[in-house]
Amino acid sequence: MTDPTADELPLAAEFPTASREQWRKLVDGVLKGAPFEKRLVARTYDGLAIEPLYARDAQAQPVVGRRPGEAWTVMQRVDHPAPAAANAEALHDLENGATGLSLVLAGSIGAYGYGLAANEEAISGALDGIHLDAGIALDLDLGPQAMDAAASLAAIVKRRGIAPAATNIRFGFDPIGAAALCGGSPLPWNGLVPLFNAGISDLATRGFRGPFAVADGRLVHNAGGSEAQELAYALAVAIAYLRALEAGGVALDAARSLIYFRLAADADQLLTIAKLRALRRLWARVEEACGLAPAPTFIAAETAWRMMSRRDPYVNVLRATIAAVSAGLGGADAVSVLPFNMALGLPDRFARRIARNTQLVLLEESNLAKVADPAAGSGSVEHLTAELCRAAWSLFQEIERAGGAFAAIEHGLIQQKVAAVRAEHQAAVARRKDALTGTSDFPDLAEASVTVLNVPLALVPPYPTSLALEPLPSIRLAEPFEALRDASDRMLAQTGARPNIFLANLGKLSDFTARATFAKNFFEAGGIEAVSNDGFVNRDEMVAAFKASGAKLACLCSSDAVYASEAAAAAQALAAAGARLILAGRPGEQEPALRAAGLQIFIFAGCDVLAALQTTYDLIAS
Repeated sequence: MTDPTADELPLAAEFPTASREQWRKLVDGVLKGAPFEKRLVARTYDGLAIEPLYARDAQAQPVVGRRPGEAWTVMQRVDHPAPAAANAEALHDLENGATGLSLVLAGSIGAYGYGLAANEEAISGALDGIHLDAGIALDLDLGPQAMDAAASLAAIVKRRGIAPAATNIRFGFDPIGAAALCGGSPLPWNGLVPLFNAGISDLATRGFRGPFAVADGRLVHNAGGSEAQELAYALAVAIAYLRALEAGGVALDAARSLIYFRLAADADQLLTIAKLRALRRLWARVEEACGLAPAPTFIAAETAWRMMSRRDPYVNVLRATIAAVSAGLGGADAVSVLPFNMALGLPDRFARRIARNTQLVLLEESNLAKVADPAAGSGSVEHLTAELCRAAWSLFQEIERAGGAFAAIEHGLIQQKVAAVRAEHQAAVARRKDALTGTSDFPDLAEASVTVLNVPLALVPPYPTSLALEPLPSIRLAEPFEALRDASDRMLAQTGARPNIFLANLGKLSDFTARATFAKNFFEAGGIEAVSNDGFVNRDEMVAAFKASGAKLACLCSSDAVYASEAAAAAQALAAAGARLILAGRPGEQEPALRAAGLQIFIFAGCDVLAALQTTYDLIAS
């Protein structure tokens, strides 16, 4: 009997190899003269082109980062303002699979309204019973009171009789980030450098291994910045710290090991993978420029705050999963997943468990860490990595020409560039070009409530500043839609009913279904309940149904063909019954006649949804 595996038959061996030119010819036939670039080439917020098809990059070399087969550290937040409660959660997390803790202090970049006080009593209480010399990673997410917190932690280690070298603590000094976050600095950069060096020197002298200083790109991402902006900022901050350490007498080879990075991981999978890979290549270029052989740097990733939503928050589980996958495949050494209800308040144990187990499933069941740089050779990822490197390096050079990271923040260069991209993000969300599932798209007005802990926001001590700076804000892209939903909730609580709109469906079911579905999702994204129906036998029946609905507004829904013959007359009849009128679709040449008939708003794919919804609320209130 012949062994079927002796001579393997290559898949599709009998078919001729297809060329890109053949594929392009077929595509052009489908496009029928429409521009290829406009229809099939997407662009990132850095203006980088994303083609629909890439060939394998057989010459690409893997990015050297986390060791092959080594799991990333599963980080869990320690952010409850009450130390005893924070400690209980930390112990529970460590007992159930977490391998690291992110000690979040009030007022830090990643606090999001909560966090511990920066004093020894609070930190000691939160770490009670946690063996800091047992291999547990501890990452300090520090606020402006960084030196106080680091000194407190060092004192705790000494009091427990633990050898500092036996701990795995990343101290998170980031004076530039603190200044940009708080909108001020107690000293100019040349005054901060000696303090920065003294704090690190003290810890190193005690025997701590570090790393001690972090270049935290989350600050830019949280403010709405692009991938290249986040990379350029992080690179510029890291170099500022490298120079500071060298000025303090630390050799460059040793200084680079004292610095690590934090980046945000969001739900754009390919861009997140490429961003983490690009950072390693960019830092390797810096090392080479310093005359050093590149060595793997430590990168921590946190799922993005700006993608979190308060509405339909279970969708955040999906977003966070994609982000965690992307961070892991991109080579992050440590990953922190924000609990899905983080935007609603301090997460409960259930939400923390979901965040923790998301990573454990990816590691233990999906085995995502078994292969080093699995994206290596992928045409799309390699292209994006290279393009991000070029864009980030160009912006980094601009920051350097401005005098470095602190000077660029002091002069508003970084804030200005981030604000421009933030405005683009917000415009894309407003027009639903960037969909927020459960918020701007596919809303659920009857969504189930989500439990969070009844804990007030943490008190953040004032940060004394002598140098005022423009702060980088922390935003969530869903906030404008959430504000409209909040207004709907208030109306429901006050009157027993939400604001509503009557869908005036014209013609047959096949005529109006598409636009009626569009209109329902459109208005309910703003908390305005759609009163739907299966159409009407005649105009009088439609007007009677409108009056019975109790709505002040009516939205005409049908096909363009039906609009041409019926829209104006239907609008006049509804207007005579007291309706304020909206039409689902572009008015085209009929706009003058439709407006004359009483139409006030036109909604369609690509319009400014937020502006239309706000105008709708104004009509309801008038």
